[in-house]
Amino acid sequence: MAAEGHNVDANLVDMRPNHGHYFVKKTFGKPAYCHHCCDKIWGMLTTGYSCEMCNFVCHEKCLRTVVSYCSSVALQLIKNPVAHTWSAPCLIKRKYCCVCRKRTDDALSVECEVCEYYVHVDCSDLAVSDCKEAATYVANMESANTVQYHHMREGNLPKESKCIVCRKTCFSTECLAGMRCEWCGQTAHAVCYRQMDKECDFGVLRKIMLPPMCLTIPRTELPMEQLLNISSHDQPQSLSSPSKIQADDVSTSGEDVKEREDFEIIRVFDGNNSYRSQDSLRRYHVVRFYVQEKEDPHDHAVFVGNLPVSLAQRQYERILLKLLGAKEKPFTAIGPIYFEYGSLIITFNTPKAATAAVQKLQSAIYEEKKLIVLCLPNVQPQMIPKDVEPLLVLVNVKSGGCQGTELIQSFRKLLNPFQVFDVLNGGPLVGLYVFRNIPKYKILACGGDGTIGWVLQCLDIAKQDAACFSPPCGIVPLGTGNDLARVLRWGGGYTGEENPMDILKDVIEADTVKLDRWAVVFHEEERNQPTSSGNQTEMNEQTMNNPEDQTSMIIMNNYFGIGIDADVCLKFHNKRDANPEKFQSRLFNKTQYAKIGLQKMFFERTCKDLWKRIELEVDGRIIELPNIEGIVVLNLLSWGSGANPWGTSKEEGNFSKPTHYDGLLEVVGISDVSRLGLIQSKLAAGIRIAQGGSIRITTHEEWPVQVDGEPHIQPPGTITILKSALKAQMLKKAKKSRRGGATNATSLTHPHPETSESMSGPLGVPSTLGDPNHGKTTPDNTAADSDEEGDAFL
Repeated sequence: MAAEGHNVDANLVDMRPNHGHYFVKKTFGKPAYCHHCCDKIWGMLTTGYSCEMCNFVCHEKCLRTVVSYCSSVALQLIKNPVAHTWSAPCLIKRKYCCVCRKRTDDALSVECEVCEYYVHVDCSDLAVSDCKEAATYVANMESANTVQYHHMREGNLPKESKCIVCRKTCFSTECLAGMRCEWCGQTAHAVCYRQMDKECDFGVLRKIMLPPMCLTIPRTELPMEQLLNISSHDQPQSLSSPSKIQADDVSTSGEDVKEREDFEIIRVFDGNNSYRSQDSLRRYHVVRFYVQEKEDPHDHAVFVGNLPVSLAQRQYERILLKLLGAKEKPFTAIGPIYFEYGSLIITFNTPKAATAAVQKLQSAIYEEKKLIVLCLPNVQPQMIPKDVEPLLVLVNVKSGGCQGTELIQSFRKLLNPFQVFDVLNGGPLVGLYVFRNIPKYKILACGGDGTIGWVLQCLDIAKQDAACFSPPCGIVPLGTGNDLARVLRWGGGYTGEENPMDILKDVIEADTVKLDRWAVVFHEEERNQPTSSGNQTEMNEQTMNNPEDQTSMIIMNNYFGIGIDADVCLKFHNKRDANPEKFQSRLFNKTQYAKIGLQKMFFERTCKDLWKRIELEVDGRIIELPNIEGIVVLNLLSWGSGANPWGTSKEEGNFSKPTHYDGLLEVVGISDVSRLGLIQSKLAAGIRIAQGGSIRITTHEEWPVQVDGEPHIQPPGTITILKSALKAQMLKKAKKSRRGGATNATSLTHPHPETSESMSGPLGVPSTLGDPNHGKTTPDNTAADSDEEGDAFL
């Protein structure tokens, strides 16, 4: 440093009063790019300027117009710090550190899971806590007087980004340059972005965005990861609390004292060492805090899951009081209680009480299960514009290998992170409760057919107390079969190449359609066991008094199967349950299905003569069965990963054209395992047996059955399939000629043919019984030729 009164180096340009940079004139021996205008600094021996603090590089002509602040002073400029939520450290490709402006693929780095902030682990102490502020509602705020401003982030722009001001390319793969709004996605040059409109309209996602001004979160000591329902990651020492001093490091034995008496040991700790976001000594001195006394306009809700199922409310209260170590209720209310899932909501009137409860319960274990505890945000529905239908995103992160994890990160960055939920952390009920007061919204379920069924089942439970009784549900297919997604044009499986932004645009343009749902009722026949006359009389009385003990019900959305297809499905599920880590790809799963089918063909024929061993009734009429080993009852014209057992023959005969909203089921026979393989390979069709609104199957022995791909062994008895009163609205992807092309004439403002209600109930639907061999084989039997269903398989 130059002494006072001496001249400073002529090559040094001190811009610290303006943007904190400490520029030094530099001759670049290799190609360099200006971080301000993105242009190349031409020539191998060209002179430019570089900041000694943050490595910002620019032309001499750009020196006086630089608008980017130096990392050394950026911490002092944050008025309302919002902590980032860091990912696990890794080498991040094709990104730049927001602190030192160097590439992140040459050193361990982390990224924020909510915004586009990237930083080296070694630079994390200087990371600016300026994440997206996703909950900004305060008491007495009015929607008409609220303005949302851009949240600009420098660098790491998407490819082909265009400046909103000058319309020229503004992204760079060579340096950290350009500006981008974290909410609307508008991009601009650093020299142009000051000319942008200050108000942000959320861009193309405005119609499904949950506005920050409608959300409140408790002002607590809880980390942002827990408030956002994000699983915590193991972090390196520079991002977490420092290791404890080991005992041998501070040994005080006499010998050690003698050896060290001429030395003085000083330890300085300057890391993240507490629960609060601003905990480094260096950060403490450079960050300014603005303390304001604000009233919380709402009660504070805490979700508690993994409790025992089907208990009484008083029993749940006793469990909570015991875990909280309290004699009196510290919460103001309990409920709703989701008895089927062993989860509930408890409400507190102060954030301090809610925080204390969360900190106690999150480490609690009951009946050898760790509780799931989440502090939930609160939505103020009056602050949501009338033309906005927020999108509730529910993601199964374990579906499709690691694709669910990638998707949930993308959706958190594109949308408000408080509208994106991981269903493995509390289930769909968490998000449905948060959205309970919104009068109109949509759902995007990301997972396989099992996840979609789970979401619809939870919606049946939660909608009783919700302002929106039946929100339409879209799908991102992450499973193996994805049959419902195929029918609704969302495709046969997410590959990872699709742009998440395009998926959200498709949700906005999607049509709302009806989906029939069916109740599959299993009733076991009474088992005759040798007993004494007295015990027999007692057993008969119990059976007469409790007939429901032998009856169960499952809601069906896609299809039901009994016999050979359910047997193969059951063997596959048993293998997957034994080694779940091996079943991570669709190709491997389908290969295992084929392998099991071949084993059944040559070595096991357990379903032989099924047609002689069961009875089938359709709408009260007994049906004579052909020589088959399996029966499939279809609600969709997609089964077993896109196959169509019903076939696409134009000769419908006495059958009506099937749809998923006509109140009818299609009954198809499968002759043997070889025909099953041909159907799944889309080379043949099954045997059309009947079409009707109620199905009854009587069995006298155990049979493998499956409902929507979930198999089990069913004891002898009756299986009845009836139209359920639980209806669902789904989102069907609009037709497009090409990606980005115009949609078809059907839009959300025009009624769709499928939005009409089904013709009649389960007992009033006329059945259509046809020749068992009608439509038996057609080489081209996929659903691609069907007007209503076919586009799913294109």
